Amino acid sequence: MNSFSSFRTLLIAAGLTAMANVAHAQQSPEVVAETFPQCIERLQLLARNSGVSENTTVDILGQVRPLPKILEYDRSQPEFVQTFTGYFSKRVTDWRMNKGREKLAEHSDFLSKLTQEYGVPAHYLIAFWGLETNFGNYKGKIPTISALTTLACDQRRSGYFSQELMQALLLLERENLDPNEMIGSWAGAMGHTQFMPTAYMKYAKDGDGDGKVDLWNNELDALASAAHFLQNLGWKTGFKWGREVLLPEDFDYQLAGKSQPQSLSFWSQQKVTQVGGQTLGDSDLKAAVLIPAGHTGPAFIVYPNFDVILRWNNSEYYGIAVGHLADRIKGQGTLSKPLPDLPNYTIVEMQQFQEKLNQLGFDVGVADGILGPATRKGVRAFQLTMGLIADGYPSKETVEAVKRAPLDKAEEKAVEELQSVVN
Repeated sequence: MNSFSSFRTLLIAAGLTAMANVAHAQQSPEVVAETFPQCIERLQLLARNSGVSENTTVDILGQVRPLPKILEYDRSQPEFVQTFTGYFSKRVTDWRMNKGREKLAEHSDFLSKLTQEYGVPAHYLIAFWGLETNFGNYKGKIPTISALTTLACDQRRSGYFSQELMQALLLLERENLDPNEMIGSWAGAMGHTQFMPTAYMKYAKDGDGDGKVDLWNNELDALASAAHFLQNLGWKTGFKWGREVLLPEDFDYQLAGKSQPQSLSFWSQQKVTQVGGQTLGDSDLKAAVLIPAGHTGPAFIVYPNFDVILRWNNSEYYGIAVGHLADRIKGQGTLSKPLPDLPNYTIVEMQQFQEKLNQLGFDVGVADGILGPATRKGVRAFQLTMGLIADGYPSKETVEAVKRAPLDKAEEKAVEELQSVVN
């Protein structure tokens, strides 16, 4: 180790110690971790204050036992970074498309009524249903009350899950549910449409008019609830989610990204077209161009309803999958551009890549291993300085260029910052 590296290492250690001391000094009085029985007592008090009956508070909540496996699920991370190719190809399948068309035909009259009432086209409702639970084939097997209680007694997100638990207990009473049949995902999402308890209480609808809302066993209730939910999330009647588009060879990739919507007139001026070559038109409708798999993969233009989809599940991959699956169920064809064979990066490799970009001065935020908007923006800026195609995607060429980039100036800056912390 040379003298600079030794000095830098000492400074880092000293800086971390100094920051830790400052943090400790500013820390509020220590919170003593509660035991599970103590947590149950706290939650029972909250339940009584929330309007849950004494019988439910004592006989159901009071009998819950923790599910350690839930915390393992909550803490687990995938080994590899999810690529668009991997995500999309596993979700938009021929099976889902064909099954979706069957369900569309089976419930056609009912779905037509939902579209008239809520403004959400039937093929979107079917697509959400397909992505959430494979049309009810997999709704989860974990007891909802036990899962939510376990998470409510964990300090990481106790506040959120405590409130969801209260709504689950109130829901159990409102619908006279059997707690043993109240099952779902490890995080408490339930039924055909995987509603969290708060969404269930607020948006679930009685689709078949039997006086009960049952998202586990009643497909009509589930579809009506999805339509009501999407309407309240802001679905704009008469508009698509988006579409696949073709980009010109000289497209300025600096314009891409959901945070940079422009009018369709603007995109037409940039020579962005529909896949058949037709113009996007001269509308003032705002839309953003997404390139989820880099410049070698398909490109999409997304409209305001895409943001509504993301309010259901805040993932651009999910939004594109829902939108395209809906199109396929309606009868449209496959993507015009094949999905590229993308490199598989581990979470650790992506974190190292992000850390290096930050050190080089290309801010990508926290090195969390997630290929989000901030990382894409930083990658795009780096690619631009290196004369690479600035599509914001960490191709092998881009990753190798980042690895080779010198760190001299960045290291000097880091040393100066750490010196200021120590002093």
